[in-house]
Amino acid sequence: MFQHLFAEMNKVLQEIVTDYPTAEGARRNELLCNYNMLHRLSDKVMDEWLAFAEKLSHFRESVDFTTVVEEEVPEQEAPEQEAPELCMDTFVRGQGYYKLLMYGKCIEQFKEVILQYPDSLAARLYLAISYLQEGDGEAAWSHLNHMLGLIRETKLKAMVYNALGCIRASQERFNEAQELFGLSLQLDPALPEPTVNLEVCRRRGGKLHFGNQLVSLL
Repeated sequence: MFQHLFAEMNKVLQEIVTDYPTAEGARRNELLCNYNMLHRLSDKVMDEWLAFAEKLSHFRESVDFTTVVEEEVPEQEAPEQEAPELCMDTFVRGQGYYKLLMYGKCIEQFKEVILQYPDSLAARLYLAISYLQEGDGEAAWSHLNHMLGLIRETKLKAMVYNALGCIRASQERFNEAQELFGLSLQLDPALPEPTVNLEVCRRRGGKLHFGNQLVSLL
């Protein structure tokens, strides 16, 4: 239900980011007004989101959801239990901040999540991407590297190796980056980004491809 709202907000923000540096006069004032509007709207959305999350939390604490079902589901057909951290208020708030592009606030929330669930892949990924958005490659590295020991799916592990390679390449540590891109390709030869990134390392310059598939998991 929020997709349309956030799509429009991101569209307006992208226009501001693109045009503001060279805008003058009335156009510059228009972009400033749009920025102020987005700022007020994001604050309003977050206030409403946090109020809703608090009400949801109070309801969850007052109701017993562990009622035994009359007919037991056979063990082989029992659905996998959802990761418990997904129900934490801090997790929900962190997701809200991430969607509003408030990465600093997002980091604060997910740091609390991993204090209780240090092996949460989802929380670690939110932290890694948010730190990258904040320009802190080393902090992002620590969370992505922690994920490697937890991941079972080959394709996901390949995407994380590619992301780690991008961090090292952005630091001009090209030899390390090439090793990481190579590991990514060993795990998933069909993944396109590591091949492109290896060429960037070879030429010592160019646009790195972090991997939209990894970001799309959030």
